[in-house]
Amino acid sequence: MASSETPNDDLAAALRDAYPELDAVAAAATEPVYVVGGAVRDLLLGRERGDLDLVVLGDAFALAARLGADPVEHERFGTAKVVLDGHELDLAGARTESYARPGALPEVAAADSIEADLARRDFTVNAIAVALADEAPAIDPLGGRADLEAGLLRVLHPASFADDPTRAIRAARYAARFGFSLEAGTAGLVGAADLATVSADRRRAELLRLAAEPTALRGLELLAEWGLVDPRSGGIALARAVEEQLGAPRWRGVALRERALLAAALGPLGEERRLSEAVVERPSEGVALAQGRDPVELLLARAMGGLWVDRYLDVWSAVELEIDGADLIAAGVPEGPALGRGLAAARRARLDGEATDREQELAVALAAARTAT
Repeated sequence: MASSETPNDDLAAALRDAYPELDAVAAAATEPVYVVGGAVRDLLLGRERGDLDLVVLGDAFALAARLGADPVEHERFGTAKVVLDGHELDLAGARTESYARPGALPEVAAADSIEADLARRDFTVNAIAVALADEAPAIDPLGGRADLEAGLLRVLHPASFADDPTRAIRAARYAARFGFSLEAGTAGLVGAADLATVSADRRRAELLRLAAEPTALRGLELLAEWGLVDPRSGGIALARAVEEQLGAPRWRGVALRERALLAAALGPLGEERRLSEAVVERPSEGVALAQGRDPVELLLARAMGGLWVDRYLDVWSAVELEIDGADLIAAGVPEGPALGRGLAAARRARLDGEATDREQELAVALAAARTAT
């Protein structure tokens, strides 16, 4: 719930304390600038600093240029990204949005007030603004602060989820992150969001943002409860098992958590079931199964009970030969398929304990290389 430690008339000062780079923005601004969205919301919730979004009643590109950074402009939406003191800021001109059809990207037009800009946003808790001025009160025309206090997510108008169905995925992300509930009217609207009207890329990007959250499993559960995604059979339980596996050091840096959670919960099906049920009697068999696989597929196989995957990651994948192709060429093996055949045989022998030193590896490799196929 919203913190009671930041009085209304202290928000601008509190924001500048939390985001020191705002001093440079205020000094460079020649037109009104407002902090909006997540930074204000998180400050009121007493949370750590997050993304910093600024709205300019004027030319956001000009302000970005005056800040002396190297701005990245997105002309279609009138936005720019700059980096100050190692922190990324998003600057946007105040704008309104309209949608030609459900799920389409918005058509934007300049707005002449911060209130008009706030009215285009997703939820009331993200539609609070604070001007970069001393003791500036919050601009909260839609009751976002009251909804923060009540722990509610409320859309701004009945067509919100039709205009942009990815807002429903964001609703699950915020509800899971903050422990919020949907306001009654919003709860009645969310199930009608048609994610099929959004491009697969946009849908996937929003799902990956949800899956990157610490509370991703709850977010996926909410989407399923609202009827917006159709988890594969046992998908949520598998995602929970994947999360547990990711706590093991062996998976650090091997498989991306967000990709793995989505694949576990929603599919599509790969060969993880077959891999999980494989009977691996020799290390070389496990390596043959695992080599070239997507790490996410291996992670799912392990979460489904494929214990051999642990041995692959911990031991077998690190096994290296003492010989190489140059040794075989020096022994008279010509370059070509025979060379690869010999090295593959030596590695199998090394993995299975049938070759334990360089001389034994070379003998196995030469025998295999000289065997006609």
